[in-house]
Amino acid sequence: MKNYLLLSILCLAGILMSCTQKHTRYRIGVSQCSDDEWRHKMNNEIVREALFYDGVEVEIRTAKDNNRNQIADIKYFIDKKVDLLIVAPNEAAAITPVVEKAYRQGIPVVVIDRKILSDKYTAFVGADNYEIGKDVGQYILNRLHGKGKVLEITGLEGSTPAMERHKGLTDVLKEEPGIEITASVDGAWLQSVAGEKMDSVFQTNKNIDLVFAQNDRMAIGAYLSARQQQLEKEMLFVGIDALPGKEYGVEQIINGVLDATFIYPTGGDKVVQVAMDILEKRPYERDTKLSTALVDKTNARVMQLQTDHITEQDGKIERLNNQVNEYLSRYSAQTMFLYACLIILLLFAALLAIIVRAYWTKNRMNMELSRQKKKLEEQRDQLISLSKQLEEATHAKLVFFTNVSHDFRTPLTLVADPVEQLLEDKTLTPRQQSLLKVVHKNVHILLRLVNQILDFRKYENDKLELVRANMNLRVQLQEWSHSFQTLALKKHIHFVLEVNDDRADYLMAVDAEKMERVYFNLLSNAFKFTPENGTITVTLSTLTKEEGGRYARLVVADTGSGISVQHIRHIFDRFYQIDVNHAGSGIGLALAKAFVELHGGEITVDSVEGKGTVFTVDIPMTVVEEPSADLVQEPRITQQTVVEELEDMETEEQIPDENKECILIIDDNADVRDYVKSLLKEEYTVIEAPDGRAGLKKAMKYVPDAIICDVMMPVMDGLECCRKLKTELQTSHIPVMLLTACSLDEQRIQGFECGADSYISKPFNSKLLLVRLRNLMDNHKRLKQFFGDKTSLSKESVSDVDKGFVDRFRELIEENLADSELSVEDLGSKMGLSRVQLYRKIKALTNYSPNELVRIARLKKAASLLASSEKTISEITYEVGFTSPSYFTKCYKDYFGESPTDFLKRRG
Repeated sequence: MKNYLLLSILCLAGILMSCTQKHTRYRIGVSQCSDDEWRHKMNNEIVREALFYDGVEVEIRTAKDNNRNQIADIKYFIDKKVDLLIVAPNEAAAITPVVEKAYRQGIPVVVIDRKILSDKYTAFVGADNYEIGKDVGQYILNRLHGKGKVLEITGLEGSTPAMERHKGLTDVLKEEPGIEITASVDGAWLQSVAGEKMDSVFQTNKNIDLVFAQNDRMAIGAYLSARQQQLEKEMLFVGIDALPGKEYGVEQIINGVLDATFIYPTGGDKVVQVAMDILEKRPYERDTKLSTALVDKTNARVMQLQTDHITEQDGKIERLNNQVNEYLSRYSAQTMFLYACLIILLLFAALLAIIVRAYWTKNRMNMELSRQKKKLEEQRDQLISLSKQLEEATHAKLVFFTNVSHDFRTPLTLVADPVEQLLEDKTLTPRQQSLLKVVHKNVHILLRLVNQILDFRKYENDKLELVRANMNLRVQLQEWSHSFQTLALKKHIHFVLEVNDDRADYLMAVDAEKMERVYFNLLSNAFKFTPENGTITVTLSTLTKEEGGRYARLVVADTGSGISVQHIRHIFDRFYQIDVNHAGSGIGLALAKAFVELHGGEITVDSVEGKGTVFTVDIPMTVVEEPSADLVQEPRITQQTVVEELEDMETEEQIPDENKECILIIDDNADVRDYVKSLLKEEYTVIEAPDGRAGLKKAMKYVPDAIICDVMMPVMDGLECCRKLKTELQTSHIPVMLLTACSLDEQRIQGFECGADSYISKPFNSKLLLVRLRNLMDNHKRLKQFFGDKTSLSKESVSDVDKGFVDRFRELIEENLADSELSVEDLGSKMGLSRVQLYRKIKALTNYSPNELVRIARLKKAASLLASSEKTISEITYEVGFTSPSYFTKCYKDYFGESPTDFLKRRG
């Protein structure tokens, strides 16, 4: 009986143990082709979705881009007799036979992401790669405006996504002859391979406008290769995947590495859903297409915020799942404990209670997940609503800005008139008159800008009216062109006005003021962007158009920098600026177009980047009867202020005085340069430069004691200028103070990274500028005094560049110590510097002149010879490069405090 009871207890315990074990209903095998971040995300989604189905066991094997490995993995799952097989083929041709084998043996096969070369599979889940390729092609057309050169980096040769994406791309681009695919290389889906292929492409062709890589990793590899060639800013980079997370696609969009990427959904949850529909005999779609979308800077930040939130929720789900596993572990431990104690009934009750609790917990987690998903959808809708509100707020700000512009005119007028009265005061000092002229000029500029904004808003609201009067356009153009002759001479620009038919009658009814503003705007832009020794040609002619009527054609052509295809289609848009480094409101050309259209005319632009721009204005030649009474017009700002803005003539160069500290001012605004010069000229020698490139040349030529440099400038901005100043041998020691209108810490950080010694924000206080400049130079003097007081030349540098410079100078002195004809010119020639550059550089670093350093080196060498050899004073004199013993004795006594003879006597 005892044995029977024990056997019964063991059987009951075994039954209880079998009931407590987790029952596996379905075994699903997953064969992944690659091991990358995109696949990791899909695998996590598959595992997480499987948690929502009871009794589902998922096993994932990765082939790591190797066909043989994947074939072995699939055969492993076949031998294991899995209930369903999920396959992401590495290469279609190689993997198709083994997939067909699994299908023939009755195993349902779900093909994901990539296809096989057969229809013998149960279902397919993935994005439409052909459509993605077409979407990329359409984006390239829009981004390059129908013209440019494209490099394509494809995925692994033989994989269906690579082939389909390529086909979709080429089908779109072949319809646009302006877009050329210069090359299509195989990047094997890997960043390193894409970088190597990009390097090889650069060896033969660097003229690429856009690089399209079939995933983000290859796009990043191409970008890194381009950055090594310093070409990353000359081309755009587009990828596919749009994965969230550190250094993945979405973050690279925000960081500016990629221009755009397309969401290539992983769809791991959808794969499990389709698999469960197949296993549980529910209806399912054989081909499930996952949707995609474009990600660029307009939506990357929003997407990042959403994915961060989703990741946070996934983490919570993971923690809840761990808690469930923990509960199950406790349950198993309690079962073993109760089995050991043979309390079968109590154990059964306890296990039943734990099972019920686990079931309720799982239901709560499912409900919590549903609530979180609903909450995310509500947040997405809120973000869309917020975007619309921001757009409406932008429009409201523009209206508010226009309204405020009305209020600007009264105080500006009240400022302008008193300033004009003060300028007539003969008791003012020249400096006071100069400051008042700056105020007077800039008040008129502000009034002109306010009037432009008000006129443009009137035009938008159909309230801008023309005051037509008969005018001889040829005579007026000659008069208006005269205002630009002085500017043309100052900038050394060949400026001509040509009339094709002098006998033609150019009498026509136009609004003279508005036509004048159109002409001055076009000419001011031409002078602004045309370099010295360029040409600006204005041509006036007549023509008859097909729709009838005679037109006057005005053509303004220049040989300036030109306008790129990217910008030319927006050139007449309001507030659009091609170059943020050039001053301006971005409204002038938009207003000129409005005035021309009010006259019933047309304005067009044609430009070739690097060769010049041509503006063409056609105005109908109509005549009206003159009014019987004179029209009263509102006083306006003369267009001469436009010409005054452009006149940036440098004053006669002042050669720096070696006995007076020299300051270089680099700023593209002539008024700012004149104002700062007026603050400094009493104490310093001041030289000027209108841009970073010219400033760099003058700094190398004159080697000033300090440099004041603006940040935002054409040709070369202040940050680049500062970087080059700190890396050039002649200028690396010069303290640099940057001026900026931007108070953001990011720009200050950039400035200090470029080597700037100080920063001051616009508008600045004159006393603050003078004090900061003085402190900057005093600190530099203290460094010179510290190093200069030590006669050893080996410690005189304060940077790597200067250390190398001083070491080289010391070596030259030691090599030529016996040469009595050695001069500063000889040393400068060997160092690659002029006499002035060498003098100022050595003086700035050591507080000694080059001649003094040579003399000190000779005296030290002489002292060494006196102490260690038996040579006479005369022999040592000529050996160290002195021309006479008497001069040597004098110099030796001045430096060491005793004569060579006294030293020899003391030595004994």
